[in-house]
Amino acid sequence: MTPARDDARRDARRISASMIDPRVIDPRQELVRHDDLSEEELAQVVRLMAAMRAWRDADQRLSFASRAHLKLNETDMKALRYIIASMNADVPVTAGALSDHLHISTASTTKLLDRLERAGHVVRRPHPTDRRAVTVEITPETHREVRRTMGLQHARRFELVRSLSPADRETVTRFLEDLSATTLTTAAAAADDDPAPAAPAH
Repeated sequence: MTPARDDARRDARRISASMIDPRVIDPRQELVRHDDLSEEELAQVVRLMAAMRAWRDADQRLSFASRAHLKLNETDMKALRYIIASMNADVPVTAGALSDHLHISTASTTKLLDRLERAGHVVRRPHPTDRRAVTVEITPETHREVRRTMGLQHARRFELVRSLSPADRETVTRFLEDLSATTLTTAAAAADDDPAPAAPAH
């Protein structure tokens, strides 16, 4: 490899690593003011944002690997996790409840359950009290696999959160709630900025 290519790769890695640094992505401070922070404070903010990105990327990789292993899409996995939680709470899972949880239509839920049943992930059984309805249960094999992947990861996260002091938990909780609020606000603003659909031509 030539020195020029080495330099180009180093530059590419440097830019990739600094894409959350406002000094790089907003040097004229048109969106983010940062000249009121010391270099140490700014470095700390960037480090926290880098840690947030690393966590998000790691979580996405785990979710993708778990879904790929079971040959599931994201909605399938959400459905299985809901079924597991309901079964643990001794609450029968109906197609209607699953449809409400996933925010999808009844027809889409039926297709989803057909797909999961064909793959051996769920079984349908008669409802214990309503003869017109059926319930959905996860198969033991799939339950074990989901627990081995997502369940184990959730347990590790729980232990990490439990290790924090009560004051630190409150601080982290408020931070994450505020962070979620910024995402929701941004999504709402983007929707408001979308142009209205054109009126159909007559």
